[in-house]
Amino acid sequence: MAYRNLEIGHRGAVRTITVNRPDKLNALNRETLNELTLAFAQAAQDDAVRVVVLAGAGDKAFVAGADISQMNGYTAIEAQSFSRTGQRLMSSIERLGKPVLARIQGFALGGGMELAMCCHLRIASEKARFGQPEINLGLIPGFGGTQRLLRLAGRSAALELCLSGATITAQRAYELGIVNRVVAPEALDETVNALADQLAAAAPLAAASILDCVLQGGETSLDQGLEFETQAFALMFATEDMKEGTSAFLEKRKAAFKGS
Repeated sequence: MAYRNLEIGHRGAVRTITVNRPDKLNALNRETLNELTLAFAQAAQDDAVRVVVLAGAGDKAFVAGADISQMNGYTAIEAQSFSRTGQRLMSSIERLGKPVLARIQGFALGGGMELAMCCHLRIASEKARFGQPEINLGLIPGFGGTQRLLRLAGRSAALELCLSGATITAQRAYELGIVNRVVAPEALDETVNALADQLAAAAPLAAASILDCVLQGGETSLDQGLEFETQAFALMFATEDMKEGTSAFLEKRKAAFKGS
């Protein structure tokens, strides 16, 4: 289907979803949130899609935040609805069952940082900047920022960023555990594509199970999480992924031993 605020691209088993509002620094209005929700639902249902890359159009911003011009006139009830719409989207991305990579080339602020944090992996350009500046507007994060930042970077970092509203560099975000890799701007696409291709080639049921174990099992006690892992591990033995993967691994190892 045609989207007003998104561009959808395909490269093999990798689908790229790009927020395309560069004149607004890709800010998230309600229409864009709804389109993203639909685009990710379609990616979840398409068996040909193994990995999703989430990006922002232009050079300046991944997503610079929620659309303040739209939010400015909200009542408390309308703001609650907007927050829930954003949180449902973020949760649906996190629980997609397929790896989602955020390609971050510029500003990821407010709702943009929240959107990046719900992705499973984040690759940032050295030029990228991160922050939860809502307090500067007399607000707080509304799309899960207090909660996902807490889980990614810990309580101290979450409180510092949310209370100060400060913007941090990509390197500082890496040091805090918010991003997985920081690369030179000219290496961003190559790095994202290589990682996406690697994940797309992996066993899809095993990848989905790993996501479940980390994201859902990780929210329980250690004993419950370990039991979650055991059950998921056992289920893999009933899949073609496991049989094909084991056979391929043994063949590669046999060939390696012959050559040594």
